[in-house]
Amino acid sequence: MSLLATILDDFRTVKRNDPALKNNFELLFNYPGVWALVFYRFANALYRRGLRFLPRLISAVAQFLTTVDIHPGATIGRGVFIDHATGVVIGETAVVGDNVVIYQQVTLGGVSLSKGKRHPTVEDNVIIGAGAKVLGNITIGRDSKIGANSVVIKDVPPGCTAVGVPARVAQRIDGKAPLSHNIMPDINKEVFEYLLKRIAVLEHTLKTGDLETMEKSDQELDQIYRDFIEAMRK
Repeated sequence: MSLLATILDDFRTVKRNDPALKNNFELLFNYPGVWALVFYRFANALYRRGLRFLPRLISAVAQFLTTVDIHPGATIGRGVFIDHATGVVIGETAVVGDNVVIYQQVTLGGVSLSKGKRHPTVEDNVIIGAGAKVLGNITIGRDSKIGANSVVIKDVPPGCTAVGVPARVAQRIDGKAPLSHNIMPDINKEVFEYLLKRIAVLEHTLKTGDLETMEKSDQELDQIYRDFIEAMRK
């Protein structure tokens, strides 16, 4: 695909992904994410031809205008949508696949000073929630979702949801509805509900002295706890 065709596709991607868009006038003036990608496309084309200063200058201008910092050496596929855009950082060796959605304050960063691949690889159809930090030479598998404000430092398998600091794979995704990043497991809620059930069992036993029921409920809660811990280890 030519450079111009890729840029036109970047504009069409906004129309496909944002129901708030009402007309092309808004697209031109209210979507810094798409303009950050336009600047990146030109800078990357020059960077791949061996130029260094001019692409970095274009990148610096784009960062000033859009608050998005994309290194011209990064690899970004088609259909990528950077929504709201403010504060997004994508490092030099990052690889972003097709149809990826990235929200504000996301960082695809490195954790090493060594040369070579030191930034994440994000495969196709991934959604990265606002404020998430994906760090190091790791891979986020296709069709995965990263929860808002998560810090990801390990690989995420395809078709999974990762949340937390550091991020853990909390569940596999059953549906693939676009932009369904609101369907995230609430780990704190699950722990709280487990503790409430445990307290309820103890209170019932103290009132009734029913040790048989307590033992049965205790076994069920132990299994829930083991399943929860096992999920966090994935």
